[in-house]
Amino acid sequence: QKWLKNLKTYIMENWNTCVRENKIGTETLIGMPYPYVIPAPKYYWEEMYYWDTYFTSQGLYLTGEEALAKSCTENMLYLVDRYGYMPNGNRTYYLNRSQPPFLSMMVMDVYKRYRDKEFLERAYETLKKEYNFWMTQRITPIGLNKFSVNKENLGDTEHISKYFSKRIGYTIPNCDSKTMAVKLLTDCESGWDFNPRCEFKQDETVHIDLNCNLYLYEKNFAFMSRELNLKEEDKWEKRADARKELMNRYLWDGSAFMDYNFNEDKTMKLFSAASFFALWAGVASLQQAEETRRQLKRIEREYGIAATEEYSLPGIYQWAYPNGWPPLQYVVIKGLDNYGFKEDARRVAQKYVSIMETLFEKTGTLWEKYNVLTGNKDAVGDYGERIMLGWSAGVYLFAKDYLES
Repeated sequence: QKWLKNLKTYIMENWNTCVRENKIGTETLIGMPYPYVIPAPKYYWEEMYYWDTYFTSQGLYLTGEEALAKSCTENMLYLVDRYGYMPNGNRTYYLNRSQPPFLSMMVMDVYKRYRDKEFLERAYETLKKEYNFWMTQRITPIGLNKFSVNKENLGDTEHISKYFSKRIGYTIPNCDSKTMAVKLLTDCESGWDFNPRCEFKQDETVHIDLNCNLYLYEKNFAFMSRELNLKEEDKWEKRADARKELMNRYLWDGSAFMDYNFNEDKTMKLFSAASFFALWAGVASLQQAEETRRQLKRIEREYGIAATEEYSLPGIYQWAYPNGWPPLQYVVIKGLDNYGFKEDARRVAQKYVSIMETLFEKTGTLWEKYNVLTGNKDAVGDYGERIMLGWSAGVYLFAKDYLES
């Protein structure tokens, strides 16, 4: 079919519309030394976003744009060296938070393609700074990590609270503006802005996806140490093992790894695609992976994977049922594939490829998120539909390649 070919052509011809270069910085935009990719060609953004860029890069590598993926990675390393962590994006107003950490995975992708040990050694030292940020600024009493905010850079909490409360259509009773702002900005750091996973107790919640990512950092550090002959791999393997043990103790509920409220010592009840990060990162045993796979029916619908199962919490959340988001399709596909559940992985990949191709045929473009019940771009959200290239394109190219391999 002609239009199927056209979608890949469309993506390849439009990558350059998403490339920016700003070495100096202007007003709120933080300058970076290399060209970078923004999520969409127009309307909304001039800045690079942290976790978006990881998924975008998967598509860059598949279309011969590895130099651009590398320059995005170099920019992130630059920002970590400058600030001690990777901000949500290269804007001064994003300095109050980070986003899900994917930089060590991006470094691994660059190293696999370029095999440059000087790059790896430099990146390893910088990544340890970012890891230290998570282990000092985002640690909980049980030894696992949470999302939060940099309170010294909070800004006008009254404004933040009102602005974000309007977006979710709900104000938490008996909650002052600063507390509300911290809770909502914590959702922003999680990348899932906004979602019902924590039942408005974001500051007390250990997130399964964050700890899976940090487990991967520890495993990646062990690999880097071996490659560079630094003799530090035992330390990192022990840290990864210790984290896995804590995750099993606190986050495994018998059916899946779940978010956990460490103040109330309880597992959160709302099942979400975040549980599949444990399969993506290799934290789950085969038996745990099989149990998690059985929960797929709670979030899989005709047109893909919903961010969460159906929920009853008041408010409007775009990172929740019935919305499908590209990065979550990616994690579910990879997680299932890692444990040999190829049939499930291919089914989910096919659903994503089909919906992207159908929407492209109807609208001539890609979209940021979609509705897994209707198969359309009428996703529930606190703002309207947004045209996207970024991770929508990256995950489409990945899923298409997965089905053809």
